[in-house]
Amino acid sequence: MEELLGRRVPWSAEAEQAVLGSCLIDPSCLPDVMTAVRGADFYLPQNREIFETIFSMFTFAKPIDPVTVLDEMKVRGVYHDEGSQQYIRELMRLTPTAANVLKYAAIVRDQALLRNVISVCEETVEAASSGAGEAGDVLDLCEKKIYALRQDRVVGGLMPVSQVVNSVYSNLSELAASGQPIPGIPTGFRDVDRRIMGMNKGDFILVAARPGMGKTSIGLNICLNAAKATGKTVAIFSLEMSREQLVTRFLSSEGEIPLGNLLTGNLTMDEWKRTAHACAAVSSLDILVNDNPTLTVAEMNAQCRRLNNLGLVMIDYLQLMQGSGSKNSWASESRQQVVSDISRMMKIMAKELNVPVLCLSQLSRANEQRQDKRPMLSDLRESGSIEQDADIVMGIYREGYYNQEIENPNLTELIVLKNRHGETGKDNLQWQGEYTTFRDADRWHNE
Repeated sequence: MEELLGRRVPWSAEAEQAVLGSCLIDPSCLPDVMTAVRGADFYLPQNREIFETIFSMFTFAKPIDPVTVLDEMKVRGVYHDEGSQQYIRELMRLTPTAANVLKYAAIVRDQALLRNVISVCEETVEAASSGAGEAGDVLDLCEKKIYALRQDRVVGGLMPVSQVVNSVYSNLSELAASGQPIPGIPTGFRDVDRRIMGMNKGDFILVAARPGMGKTSIGLNICLNAAKATGKTVAIFSLEMSREQLVTRFLSSEGEIPLGNLLTGNLTMDEWKRTAHACAAVSSLDILVNDNPTLTVAEMNAQCRRLNNLGLVMIDYLQLMQGSGSKNSWASESRQQVVSDISRMMKIMAKELNVPVLCLSQLSRANEQRQDKRPMLSDLRESGSIEQDADIVMGIYREGYYNQEIENPNLTELIVLKNRHGETGKDNLQWQGEYTTFRDADRWHNE
């Protein structure tokens, strides 16, 4: 790499040696060191080998000192007859104290990050120079890699399961300490949250229904509830409705004001007051809306990467989305294949952003031909592999949509058709059409 750049590669011999020396002098610092720096952060191969040896010993609770480390290096096949023992002694001699080990580790990590930035830039230059893709594709590639670096993630690399175990254990400890009943972001519907354990990081969640069942309304309800409960940023991409239409629905739901009155401006004095309160409440939430109907998944992903406190992404709705790439490249493919590719990209986006992505989807007309018109996973099949990519699939069914003569035509079933985190089944909600909102059925009844 040095030859290619014609300049010194960022790294600090002194910091790398000080980190290793600190681990040998005072093994009690290892828990902190292991979370602050990784083996790949060490530039000198010899230093990397020693650190990974110590990391392995720490993982398996083996005693760590110069003698045991040298013995473990022999077992791992990284012991060098001429110099390993002498180098270990030199590391301890050169390290003044282990008290500043986290400062040393920060220098090592920072230098590694600079090397990774250089590597990403070189890859971008190579991709741009080769002419293999369009400018937008090259830019998206660069942006993805830079974003991954900012998130302290390794792009496309293998990670030892020991590191994953540490991460899972830390998350478990945080959940236990928080006392929250569910691990994910709440939908605001009690029984649904219990069933799916909230909307979890990296989840691709699909809510599907026939037109007129209220999929946009339930999506907006979830966004409103999530923003209130978490204080995090909620990003909404609306390919069907304008920003103004969405916000009007927010005000109707929040203030319990008939949507028709808001659309016409025919409000009573009490409704004006509730509108003012609803405006203040909605304005205080960190909800962002983009109503560009031509956005691609890559463009949505790029916009979301720039958000620092992102908690949830919602897209309304899947079948209106465009694939990434030129229009000509997609014109030769069937719509089924395009939608299938889009669903796959959305799952990747959820993992990259590390937030739940909630996507609304139209059901096919297959259920209209059945006696029981409740949605099934098979009703999604004409849309490609959506049901395979999604972690959670929920269908909306309201008997009153087909028969207004029943006792409670607004009783709605939110049916969990697929759930990677637990059981499937249905939960009842109450549809309040004039406010374009859903509530827990028992809460509505009690009120």
